[in-house]
Amino acid sequence: MQIVFALAISFAGLCLLVYFMQSRLVFRPFKNLETDPSSIGLPYEDITLQAEDGTRIHAWFIPGTGNGAGGGLSGVFCHGNAGNLSHLLETMRILRQVGIDMLYFDYRGYGKSQGKPSEEGTAMDARAAYTWLVDEKGADPKRIVAWGRSLGGAVAARLADENEVGALVLETAFTSIPEIGSHMYPMLPARWLATIKLPTIEHLKRIRVPVLVAHGPSDETVPYAMGRKLFETAGEPKSFLELAGGHNDFFMVMGEDYVAGVELFLEGVPR
Repeated sequence: MQIVFALAISFAGLCLLVYFMQSRLVFRPFKNLETDPSSIGLPYEDITLQAEDGTRIHAWFIPGTGNGAGGGLSGVFCHGNAGNLSHLLETMRILRQVGIDMLYFDYRGYGKSQGKPSEEGTAMDARAAYTWLVDEKGADPKRIVAWGRSLGGAVAARLADENEVGALVLETAFTSIPEIGSHMYPMLPARWLATIKLPTIEHLKRIRVPVLVAHGPSDETVPYAMGRKLFETAGEPKSFLELAGGHNDFFMVMGEDYVAGVELFLEGVPR
């Protein structure tokens, strides 16, 4: 009986630990910028945005080449839960090649951005990036692509749900924090413990612009089934790009096949 009681206390303690520490489990910011786009020969603007609550957000704007399927489009790139802008250089090189003008930003608490990351904070940070593109670069909202990778898929989906955009791209995205938490911690009541929701799938239900869902069966972090569920939920017009490689290296593993898949989708985005 004592063993059962001790196990129950330990389990309750673990649940409480996860409940109060979940922000640190979801958001894993890296403060130090290891390099910048000039190290691989990319032109860029170093920008400081201001979110609606006054938080200063660091961003890099990289213009497209003017060629390729992304020509005439602008994008807001929402990265994953770990790292910072300096870990996106290969993505920056690829998307510049595709031709899209892209604004990459660090969530609050990441890199040089002020503050502490949170679900509402990431939404404000993405809106600040979107507003800058429209106000400072004169981007047409109908030609803005909300682009999210992993956790950034939830941020991009919310941006596309709450603002006028031309398209949405979801790469290796999860359906929601409660659902991915249940997958990663099957012994815990993750759905009850989750105060951070990031409900990609709920936002997706209301979006009526072209959507690209990109996911692969070898993703070791977010189950392939979640990518398929997102695709099935999305309204038309929609496309699915099956990825090769893992959660963090698919674009390098696929090379030109990734570029071709992205370009095929962007060609169909209205100008």
